Amino acid sequence: MRPTDQLRALSDRHSAHNYHPLPIVVAEAEGVWLTDVEGRRYLDMLAAYSAVNFGHRNPRLTEAAKRQMDRVTLVSRAFDHDNFGPFAAELAELCGKDMVLPMNSGAEGVETAIKTARKWGYEVKGVPADRANIITFEGNFHGRTTTIISFSTDPDAKDSYGPYTPGFRTVPYGDAAALRAAMDGSTVGVLIEPIQGEAGVKVPPPGFLREVRDLCSANGTLMIADEIQTGLGRTGDTFACDHEDVVPDVYVLGKALGGGIMPVSAVVADADVLGVFRPGQHGSTFGGNPLACAIAREVVAMIKTGEYQERSRRLGAHLHQRLAELPGDLVREVRGRGLWAGVELHGKARPVSERLMDLGVLAKETHETTLRLAPSLIIEKTDLDWALDQLEAALKS
Repeated sequence: MRPTDQLRALSDRHSAHNYHPLPIVVAEAEGVWLTDVEGRRYLDMLAAYSAVNFGHRNPRLTEAAKRQMDRVTLVSRAFDHDNFGPFAAELAELCGKDMVLPMNSGAEGVETAIKTARKWGYEVKGVPADRANIITFEGNFHGRTTTIISFSTDPDAKDSYGPYTPGFRTVPYGDAAALRAAMDGSTVGVLIEPIQGEAGVKVPPPGFLREVRDLCSANGTLMIADEIQTGLGRTGDTFACDHEDVVPDVYVLGKALGGGIMPVSAVVADADVLGVFRPGQHGSTFGGNPLACAIAREVVAMIKTGEYQERSRRLGAHLHQRLAELPGDLVREVRGRGLWAGVELHGKARPVSERLMDLGVLAKETHETTLRLAPSLIIEKTDLDWALDQLEAALKS
């Protein structure tokens, strides 16, 4: 039996079937290339759902991790460590905010933002006890915890997990009138993805983020931007909100913040928001650990150069130009911004993902008919063009 088949059989037998991976087994990675256990190389056009924005085993990030691993990796938040204060200060500065609350996974970051909004609503805004509501949008994906799936509109994410957590109102994405109608004096937050990733890389109508910002300001409500996938250069700006010159009250960051090495997430806001927390009211054993902070500090330093945003803008324009040239009988629509695209097909996307894999390119489908493309921001134009050539071949085969 081939090594690939042996290892996949172990996975199939001994792990829960909550994913439907492509039939390869990765053994090594460098830059934008992955190598499987049989030595075949693949161009990675997914970048771990934007967690690997700076490429696999990025030298700056791996060196930062190795240096820290030789010193200290975990002390819990019972003690400070010498990377924590600088990490918090540098990330806060990048976001133009005062304070940072670090966690691990993106879902933990969203849960923390929900708790922040509710606590702020009761203690600062003056919402009556247990009356706070948070508005979310149809098609959202913010994670898979019990609370988060309670406001999901995706049956795969939500069904059979009830009873569901109350306190959320869901309105159509991109509909400012519906948002306005749903808001009241007990609305403590509006939780939004500036571009919906899992839904198929859906970009809101021009001006919508500005309308959300204005409605939140008028209603005394926190605008909470889930920039876990969209942030840190993916769309051609540091944050996707930057495209409309919108500054949310709360940023939720993750994925790329850990450089593809560690799960690192954070909620970033001003002191009048995050200042509601007191010792013992929220926490995480691993959140803000020394290794995570060392890596995230290097990520922040890299993003501050502007190099990766510029690459995403320039190469993203080329990506979308090439995708727009694909025949209309093969592609229904192309959505996205920067080095991020959702290619909506006339038929199912899974067979196209599998054909691409056979051609040496790795991408993944979402919601049956959309193929997601999100290469690392370090990709070269020649590699990008080669991947797009293979996509055209896969679609025509």
